[in-house]
Amino acid sequence: MQANGPELDREVPVLLVKVGRYPDAYGATGAARSLGRAGVPVYALVEDRLTPTAVSRYVRRAFVRPSTGREPAEVLVAALLAAGRAIGRRTIPVPTDDEAAVLLAEHQEELAPHFLLPPVPARLPRRLADKGALGELCRRHGVATPRAATPADRAELLSTARSWGYPVVLKNLAPFTRLAAPAVSHTTVVPDEAALLAACPPDGPLSVLLQEYVPQAAAEDWITHLCCGPGGKPLVVFTGVKDRSWPPETGVTTRGHTRSNLELAAIAGDFCRAIGYCGTADLDWRYDRRTGRYNLVDFNPRNGAQFRLFETVDGVDVVRALHLSLTGRPVPSGPQLPRRFRMGRLDTLSAAATAWTDRRRPWGLWPEPRTEHAWFAADDPAPAAMAVLRFSLPAPYRLLRSALRS
Repeated sequence: MQANGPELDREVPVLLVKVGRYPDAYGATGAARSLGRAGVPVYALVEDRLTPTAVSRYVRRAFVRPSTGREPAEVLVAALLAAGRAIGRRTIPVPTDDEAAVLLAEHQEELAPHFLLPPVPARLPRRLADKGALGELCRRHGVATPRAATPADRAELLSTARSWGYPVVLKNLAPFTRLAAPAVSHTTVVPDEAALLAACPPDGPLSVLLQEYVPQAAAEDWITHLCCGPGGKPLVVFTGVKDRSWPPETGVTTRGHTRSNLELAAIAGDFCRAIGYCGTADLDWRYDRRTGRYNLVDFNPRNGAQFRLFETVDGVDVVRALHLSLTGRPVPSGPQLPRRFRMGRLDTLSAAATAWTDRRRPWGLWPEPRTEHAWFAADDPAPAAMAVLRFSLPAPYRLLRSALRS
């Protein structure tokens, strides 16, 4: 079962940690496969036993711990400690969402008896996941970012949007708040004032970031995935291009490809050194051809859903680099492999939407060499089958769920 790549310490298991309900967590499935193929015991926190991650052959045990993100921190920490005690060995927790990354960082002392954690400054992941605080960090350290504002009320929101001009971008401001009281369902491009008022109705909460829109015609969407050791030293830095997303322009990557970009890798690595970030991270950038600058638009303080796009010639991805680092083993520094990534169902939706608006035929919908798929893997087909049942064929899924409950 040992995959090609560096020898990982099989005596140190991994727990995939999540906060909130999102059963379509293909990043967690990718992490289970990457580490499981290297012989590392993998455990996972899941909403229920019929999530695609829970049925992966590489998950030794799935702990059913449903959460919403509205629970007190002590309840979430107690669930982690219970899982740690059940595993019975000091374990590396791998967060698969921003809230989990914040929880792990801010409760390092309580979790330390059961978990090996990267020595990240306790409050840093929360600041990075908070869109307003991220902008402040960028300005302090000379990293380009689109103009942004955190309006206190709707009057200020409307006033700022009018002064900038439309379209503008709306984002939920902070981790946990986006789960407990989301202002928008996802990052949203708002074309006019009517759409802005519809997105932020007067009776709902206002915890949003208003961000300048960089026109698609003048932009390129880039991603960097990295893993840093103590003090922010980059261990691996990967760069690639986001070809499509869902929703288009603003959502998760549904199709991407690797592309070496030494300039962007240096910007990302220098920023992590400057702030002392330690652990895995997924950074989204929007290159503005008008200014020649890479604008940092998101810093997710954990591995991204599409992290399996990236791997070195030595067989190292960000979760393997994290495991090597935390177990005191060297991280090989070879170049990244050429590869593509595709999230089939959502990519088909994105392709159809963009083909309609651009009045051209969709591209890249057929199998291509060196493509990593979000769900399907020949050595682990069950998650893809469960994803089809759960997300594409809900009626058979409900029958299966009922049968298992009876």
